[in-house]
Amino acid sequence: MAEYDHYIDGEWVAGEGGEFDSENPATGETLGTFPQGTESEVETAIAAANDAYEEWRSLSYIDRAEYLWEIYHELRDRHEELGEIVTRECGKEISEGKADVTEAWHMVEWAAGNARHPHGDIVPSEIPAKDAYMRRKPRGVVGCITPWNFPVAIPFWHMAVTLVEGNTVVWKPAEQTPWCGQIIAEMFDDTGIPDGVFNMLQGFGDAGAAIVEGDVDTVLFTGSAEVGHEISQQVARDPDKNTACEMGGKNAVIVTEHADLDVAVHAAVMSSFKTTGQRCVSSERLVVHTDVYDEFKRRFVDVAESVAVGDPLAADTFMGPVVDESQVEKFHRYNDLARKEGAEVLVDRAELDADEIPAAPDGGAATAADDAHSGRDASGYWVGPFVYEIDYDTDLRCLKEEVFGPHVALVEYDGDVDRAIEIHNDVPYGLAGAIVSEDYRQINRYRDRGEVGLAYGNLPCIGAEVQLPFGGVKKSGQGAPSAREVIEAVTERTAWTLNNSSDIEMAQGLSADITTGD
Repeated sequence: MAEYDHYIDGEWVAGEGGEFDSENPATGETLGTFPQGTESEVETAIAAANDAYEEWRSLSYIDRAEYLWEIYHELRDRHEELGEIVTRECGKEISEGKADVTEAWHMVEWAAGNARHPHGDIVPSEIPAKDAYMRRKPRGVVGCITPWNFPVAIPFWHMAVTLVEGNTVVWKPAEQTPWCGQIIAEMFDDTGIPDGVFNMLQGFGDAGAAIVEGDVDTVLFTGSAEVGHEISQQVARDPDKNTACEMGGKNAVIVTEHADLDVAVHAAVMSSFKTTGQRCVSSERLVVHTDVYDEFKRRFVDVAESVAVGDPLAADTFMGPVVDESQVEKFHRYNDLARKEGAEVLVDRAELDADEIPAAPDGGAATAADDAHSGRDASGYWVGPFVYEIDYDTDLRCLKEEVFGPHVALVEYDGDVDRAIEIHNDVPYGLAGAIVSEDYRQINRYRDRGEVGLAYGNLPCIGAEVQLPFGGVKKSGQGAPSAREVIEAVTERTAWTLNNSSDIEMAQGLSADITTGD
């Protein structure tokens, strides 16, 4: 079993604190041992990033992007290998593991390619002799804190654009996926990027907090709403800092009376069960019109009862394990809450049969844990779909609080699409959502009134592309720490006006004459 280090100021640095292991959530196998970052190590990394900033920003966009192009080619060349590592460390099935890597190289390609695209805006001036335009400059050191469910893609959402724009980086990967973080750091090291421009520290929330509290200029965060709100509040107390946080959601798919039910069921299954419901954009609510409710319910339940849960490295698996025991416990806790709040359970595969769980690492059969709600067995952390129907009530916690698992509520509605949108919006979150309808007026109504940052028509509410902003509204965050929109968080914009005349003439008719008392 390998032991790994931090990457600080161009060097691999042994940790001065404790250690922790990365575990395969499907098998319980230990994948590696990693250092637990300390506050002093974070301070050292931030100091290195600050020291490297002036030299890095002095390079051209194109020169900075050259380092990213090397990573782009390595991601493509190692697609199969890295996809399997993603699957082994976070548990999502193998096509998703590979797609994670593909998304990473798409993001790097977008950021590095953007280096040769026009930057800034030329704006007409009222005064013919004036040139007016807007230009950007980097903010400085950017702290990046990323989640475990997209352990290769999301780091590059944050870091690729940030680096090309001339900032330096201090990054903490999620503690559940440090091996993926290690590999990304090795890629940066292989490029020969100048010392201090990229720094990576492993660890837990205290290391992330030290980044937020340290001498950084911007914080980019993707993760839970609870942590993101703490970061936003901390950053708001310092007027010199900026942040972009993308957090969770209680996302919904609306199925209207004019829906194509083949599309609706397919979209709902993808939205609810891909990544075992552990996407920030996963749907935990299906809001279905009464005219098609019974037929939709029958078809959705049929799929949920048979969707393939198993070895995430197997090509015929649709759902792998959840990432750790805390996710299993939360899943069961919210299943119990739904029952207490009056849910009629339609599918209960929360406790999987023994033959659905892959064999333990020693080849023996998996055995359930003594605690029926622990989800911890001889070979990982396993749950299956939990589906229920419940009458809509604005006070139901099971319809308001994010579970982050394959926990899905069917809610029947009557009336026009505005009623469905009202239910859809009646949550504190506003990340993603979808509508399935063959009526373009209903789709456009949802487009205009749905309170989400990511909206889809006749599609699942997952699967965003890298060239689009990825962020939400309400409790789901502010800003979009990916693609074009992350530029707003990691650069300062200057409105520049140059007078080409020997005379001074002002806009708005303001007099430029200087009068004296003589």
